[in-house]
Amino acid sequence: MFSRHQRKAALLFALADVALTSLSFEAAYQLRVFLPLERVFFLLPPVKALLWIVTLATWVALGYLLRIYERLETAEARTALEDSLRQAAVGMLVLAGFLYAAKLDISRSFLGLFGVFNLLALIAYRVSARTLRGRLRRWFGAESYFVIVGTGETACQVGRAVEQAEGDGARLLAFVEAGNEDSGGLVTLARPYPVRARQELGQMLRSHVIDEIIFAVEREKLAELEPVLVQCDEEGVRTRVVVNLFRHVNSEMYLDQLGPIPLLTFSATPHDEVRLAMKRALDFGLALAALALAGAPLALVAALVRLTSRGPAIFRQVRCGLNGRRFTLYKLRSMCDDAESRQPELLARSEKGGPAFKMTNDPRLTPLGRYLRRFSIDEWPQLWNVLKGDMSLVGPRPAVPREVDLYQGWQRRRLRMKPGLTCLWVLEGRDGLDFDTWMRLDMEYIDNWSLWLDLKILLRSIPRVLLGQGAN
Repeated sequence: MFSRHQRKAALLFALADVALTSLSFEAAYQLRVFLPLERVFFLLPPVKALLWIVTLATWVALGYLLRIYERLETAEARTALEDSLRQAAVGMLVLAGFLYAAKLDISRSFLGLFGVFNLLALIAYRVSARTLRGRLRRWFGAESYFVIVGTGETACQVGRAVEQAEGDGARLLAFVEAGNEDSGGLVTLARPYPVRARQELGQMLRSHVIDEIIFAVEREKLAELEPVLVQCDEEGVRTRVVVNLFRHVNSEMYLDQLGPIPLLTFSATPHDEVRLAMKRALDFGLALAALALAGAPLALVAALVRLTSRGPAIFRQVRCGLNGRRFTLYKLRSMCDDAESRQPELLARSEKGGPAFKMTNDPRLTPLGRYLRRFSIDEWPQLWNVLKGDMSLVGPRPAVPREVDLYQGWQRRRLRMKPGLTCLWVLEGRDGLDFDTWMRLDMEYIDNWSLWLDLKILLRSIPRVLLGQGAN
């Protein structure tokens, strides 16, 4: 229903996961202790406590990272089942990785029992959660009564949304005329509702239980309704205003504050600072590990570049980063030293279409450079760009300024996400894509971004890059 209710529901699901995972952990432990197997099983209290804490933290973190808790409030049984399977499977993999890294030898039968118990507990609770919450609300009388000011199409849409939330305790009482019209008539949705005159609202507040009033009127009428809003404010009634001031703007909208000043904010790109901070932490950790592993091979390849062609081993180029910020991108040089100056004579042979330049069998490529390009080895130094924060592991590829100057308005939105080493276009065809498809895939990534999507793109990109698939 409302976003604050969704946040509360997500917290309740997280607490339920803590309880269910703890019960599953202890049940598996006790059963394994009493099983008459060849090896006697027990854990020292510090080890057991550490394993329990890591398990709980992993399961709750996955619930938030995979956005499972956001979907469970309205999820169908099949979605709840799939999310539970995914959370349990990834959780067991993380737990196995932790045990390997910590060099802890834990009974496999205990881990198997825990995995089975936990999965069954999660599925059983989540499939029945909606029915259980409905019964609890009926038992404890947790119902909220709504009145909608307005009778137009927007007001009817709000009314239908309230009706759909009846399982969460929402009850629609009536509609109120936004103008000075007399009362009378009905608004018929799933059921008919009376329409009251605006002058009757004060009496309704005194004679009926009304928890919230939603104003769903045209923006021209909002100023006329200020006395009604003031009256609701005086009586402490919660009021909401449907904000559809710019109907053709598709950005996500949220309320923020600059000091005491309220701001209505529109964002067409991801803006959750917590998840973006987690994305940055993941980028930093993985880039640091990759540089540590690739340090010696990178030095060897750089030496080969210097020995096989004239010019520096590292190619530097100015690119456009987040929101158009300029930064220096690093690559292993795969072309001849004067490649930049020769590009204008090759522009007519570009196969990409649009502002971007790309051609098969580029004559500027060195023999070693063709190999480096095919397996993306030339991109390795960009891990330093990721470490510095100029780039991310996953995101739209960083464009050169001259290309950005030729972008159409809608294409510039790709600059609102930090550029990356890989993105959806790597999975869909890599160098074989035309410019418009490339842009469309970048927009699709931005519109559907999540940490889970980043992880899937990374895992699917690695084999394609190692096999040189889709590269010219």
